[in-house]
Amino acid sequence: MIPVLGSAGGSGRSTTAGLLAAAFSSFGPSVVLDTAPRLASPWPHWCAEPGAGLLSVPPDRPATRQQIQQAASRCRTPEGHIWQVLTDHQSWGSAPLALPTDPAAWHQLAAGGGWQSVVADTPHAMAQDIIAARCAGRSGQTSSWCSLPFAVPVLSAAATGPGVQALQVAVKAAVAEGLPLGRSVVALTSTGEGRPPAPVRAAATMLQSHAFAVVSVPYDPHIRTHGMSDSHRVRPKTLAAGHDLARAVLASAHAAWGDPLPAAPVPAPLSFDAHVAPEKVPA
Repeated sequence: MIPVLGSAGGSGRSTTAGLLAAAFSSFGPSVVLDTAPRLASPWPHWCAEPGAGLLSVPPDRPATRQQIQQAASRCRTPEGHIWQVLTDHQSWGSAPLALPTDPAAWHQLAAGGGWQSVVADTPHAMAQDIIAARCAGRSGQTSSWCSLPFAVPVLSAAATGPGVQALQVAVKAAVAEGLPLGRSVVALTSTGEGRPPAPVRAAATMLQSHAFAVVSVPYDPHIRTHGMSDSHRVRPKTLAAGHDLARAVLASAHAAWGDPLPAAPVPAPLSFDAHVAPEKVPA
């Protein structure tokens, strides 16, 4: 389980999620979970081969593996590997789909789909979530994602002065909260050609002592213009950075839980009666 977390908007979370899913597709079935509301997400426009969408997997009905797989869209790598995306493909004027807020529900959906590598594209601001949860005395989204079985968090930030400054605040909040930052991987996404500015290089050095690995994702004009649509047209060096991220995630998982990884716990299926409220009988 690879939750991609960002400290602010424009941190490259969706790009990072797509590169990770594409890289992991060479090892086995991989999927991106689009946990953002439809009109705030780029994924409905990025999928070259749309599936039936999340609407076809209602939360109050049991679903087979085939139904979940058919709900997922398909994307291809230059090598021909397939990776998938679970997103909402309704038209823009449709009523908003009620997405689950509990990361465990997304984990159960991914387990039902049978994917080996699951990348969660999260929409919340990491530092804000951690501080708000601590003040409210509850478990936040960030903590819940990190506590899932075999979760290796990927912290995504734009390789700019403000981008790494926001990430450093998020790292301080995560350290204070005791989150498993030591097994996290940092992805610094360049926003232009050329050498990263000095604050970014300094931040990368600082982050080396907190995270398992820091990986730089180069600027890619295709992603800048088209996002992860037609991902087979992404530059080779950008795809190589995705493979660097995947290798770092695997190395972190092996360091934490052993090599080979033990079997992940499978969420218990809920009965039909647990999903459907009983019919009300008039008095």
